[in-house]
Amino acid sequence: MVENRKGYDIFINVILILICICCVAPFVLLIASSFTAESSLIKDGYFFIPKEFSTEAYKFLLGDNSIFRAYGVTILLTASGTAINLLITTMIAYPLSKQDMPGRSFFNFFVFFTMLFAGGLVPTYMMWTQIFHIKNTFAALLFPSLLTNGFTIMMMRSYFQQNIPPEVLESARIDGANEFYILFKIVMPMSLPILATVGLMAGLMYWNDWNNNLYYITEPGLNSIQGLLNRMLTNAQYLKQTATMGNVGAASVPTTAVRMAVAVLGAVPILCIYPFFQKYFVKGMTMGAVKG
Repeated sequence: MVENRKGYDIFINVILILICICCVAPFVLLIASSFTAESSLIKDGYFFIPKEFSTEAYKFLLGDNSIFRAYGVTILLTASGTAINLLITTMIAYPLSKQDMPGRSFFNFFVFFTMLFAGGLVPTYMMWTQIFHIKNTFAALLFPSLLTNGFTIMMMRSYFQQNIPPEVLESARIDGANEFYILFKIVMPMSLPILATVGLMAGLMYWNDWNNNLYYITEPGLNSIQGLLNRMLTNAQYLKQTATMGNVGAASVPTTAVRMAVAVLGAVPILCIYPFFQKYFVKGMTMGAVKG
């Protein structure tokens, strides 16, 4: 029995190691390719160890000082957007978790409806630019489509229903606590897993978003890192195309390596943060899954 158990453990560990390698290998290949010379990528393809080491892609991207400002904009956007997202999501999900809340069915349906249908890009763009006038402002990166969403509201609502004992809330009311005190002093400290999960999801959305930058931002000083990298990549591709029209300097632009470097600069910072939230993320997803 012990030998069978040991063999089973070895088998599972080997499978998990193979899965980890499959997950890590693409990132290693991505980073290695970003440090490979353009000519080597075109001639030899992709390798885990650069055949011809080069930093031209990063020189092209980091040569513009605006990238550091874009990082600052994105960090501020991610921090403020995540905090506001958590606050709004919690304040909507908490009353929806109450069985005796008047109109609960209607508001639950209203939130669920937004998960299925949206107004569309054109009406959304007209609303934000012509009614709220947020074009070329920081609010244009913060508000449209990212401030909250129905899925996280329903997930947090389910967590409150399943994991916050009603007896705790009732005893707090008997002691004279109002709903705001109960929410911020009792419910939220008991809900760290789901708060970390929703916060991580919101942070990832804000960090990776480039659509709002594309639609609403034309001022260079307001570019987020993803928006700026997307424009740099577009410029690199354009310069490469002009090489066929006699622009010799454009032929040296490392277009393929730039794509890899763009992915590295955009993804690595948030990947460094993820491990610190992983345990909360997994626990929050399993305990706050929508049921019934």
